[in-house]
Amino acid sequence: MSQDDTRGTDAAPETTYQPDTRPILHVCLTCRQRDAEGQIIETEGPRAGTRLHDNLAAALPDDAPFVVRGVECLSNCKRACTVGLTSPMRWSYVYGDLDPVGSIDDIIAGATLYAGTDDGIVPWRERPQIFRKGVIARIPPFPLSSSHSAAPAATAARASEDQSA
Repeated sequence: MSQDDTRGTDAAPETTYQPDTRPILHVCLTCRQRDAEGQIIETEGPRAGTRLHDNLAAALPDDAPFVVRGVECLSNCKRACTVGLTSPMRWSYVYGDLDPVGSIDDIIAGATLYAGTDDGIVPWRERPQIFRKGVIARIPPFPLSSSHSAAPAATAARASEDQSA
């Protein structure tokens, strides 16, 4: 066997699995557009949530600091379209009232700002307007172990800014 022929040997390079640790932007695929009175206004074609997901995926740069993932339902039907931002050891957010076409750039900007934080808290005044107006919930970080605090002191102090806004 020549030096270049390594078939049948243990010469294959070792690879290790590296999980994707970027934040996740969950997009509700089942959201339907509603009118001002809350009545569903779309009856045919892809649902608004699916269109939002597809438009985000198409606009997302290759080097985006977060991942877009479709989910079946975020249980926020009265304020569709809805997305959620999550990441380990960061505050998580749910946002609603998002337009499947007109919100794309602001959602990407807001998710990019979120990905640039250590704790998930983007200062209120720096958030896109749709994230200021459309916040449904803010969920504390899930501790990885009992030795981790769910709300470190610095995070708690910064979180008070949201309540005063």
